[in-house]
Amino acid sequence: MRRLLPRNLTVRVLLAISLGVALGIAFPDTAKAMKPLGDTFVNLVKMVVGPIVFLTIVLGIANMSDLKKVGRVGGKAFLYFEVVTTFALAIGLIVVNVTKPGAGFDVSGVPRGDISRYASAGQEMNWVDFLTHVVPSSVVDAFAKGDVLQIVFFSVLFGVALAALGARGRPLVEALERIAEVFFKIVGMVMVVAPIGAFGAMAYTIGNFGLRSLLPLGRLMLDVYLTMAVFVFVVLGGIARWSGFSLFALLRHIKEEILLVLGTSSSEAALPRMLEKLERFGCARSVVGLVVPAGYSFNLDGTSIYLSMAVVFLAQAFRVDLSVGQQLTILGILMITSKGAAGVTGSGFIVLASTLSALNVVPVEGLALLLGVDRFMSEARAITNLIGNGVATVVVARSEGAFDESQHREAVAQLHAVRAAA
Repeated sequence: MRRLLPRNLTVRVLLAISLGVALGIAFPDTAKAMKPLGDTFVNLVKMVVGPIVFLTIVLGIANMSDLKKVGRVGGKAFLYFEVVTTFALAIGLIVVNVTKPGAGFDVSGVPRGDISRYASAGQEMNWVDFLTHVVPSSVVDAFAKGDVLQIVFFSVLFGVALAALGARGRPLVEALERIAEVFFKIVGMVMVVAPIGAFGAMAYTIGNFGLRSLLPLGRLMLDVYLTMAVFVFVVLGGIARWSGFSLFALLRHIKEEILLVLGTSSSEAALPRMLEKLERFGCARSVVGLVVPAGYSFNLDGTSIYLSMAVVFLAQAFRVDLSVGQQLTILGILMITSKGAAGVTGSGFIVLASTLSALNVVPVEGLALLLGVDRFMSEARAITNLIGNGVATVVVARSEGAFDESQHREAVAQLHAVRAAA
């Protein structure tokens, strides 16, 4: 039986996604029952995300001989995050104003879902709460809840303290390196069942929401997908070229992780493997350990594009004419709120609710229009976020001189060899 299955993980995940779509279309009730498969796989990954983020950050900092470099890498990463995500927000605003997907939209013909929990969470969310939330009241609680932002904060403190011990801390560093190897071995075991998880998640999505739910909001979806494609290939491609590497080489290198995100709609599912893949691409572990986990909270390019487009789309749908000043206000609010909901379940809707509440111009109830298609657009958001964090890591690594060119050439050569063999 094993011989009949393709060995390549990419092919298996693609096949699983296709089967999930087919089952969702042909037998929607059966497809809905596949939800536990996707949920269980995502839980398997989440089980190791916290420890792997902790170990990667701590070892990255502890192995840096100069603690000033830690601050420099972090500073460069956060500057990059802010500039690129602001650019993503601006692109979303420009495109949605040009294409006007909400103009002439009949809001009465679209089924509406319950948004009460998102609206209440959005009204409660503010910047002060976000800052206080970064610091965990308990380290154990942060790991138990899988709160990546809090784990990153504690890990940086732990890594700096361990590095400050110098030679006395080396035995602990070596022990943590062995433990990290064990956790990455577990990730390898979990990835064996990745196609099953992708199948279950995709089957449930299609079976539960159905392709018909896409039709009324198809124009918005098309605009969002095209905008994200332009952002990835033009903006991120230009950044990659300026930094001296090929975006397409990076995309081929992380293609399995991209397909995994496509199947599960969760960028978190690919986090452990992304850390490993970017090291193999040539980035130093110290840079990967800092930039990638931080990027999962602060470098949300895809989410930024979707948020800016969704707000203006709702304004267009409800015939609310937003002035240039109001749209610049939206940009400013989203620059803050898109960070404030990092790591929160349903963060896209919470951010939208908080933004609409702050504007007090577009009705918050309009979010109900988007519930049916949010799951489908979350895949594009997650994939764009994933690629954006990959590009950010390579850019920072190259700017720091922490990029192994020989290892990078070897990784690219392997990609060419695999392509030629195929």
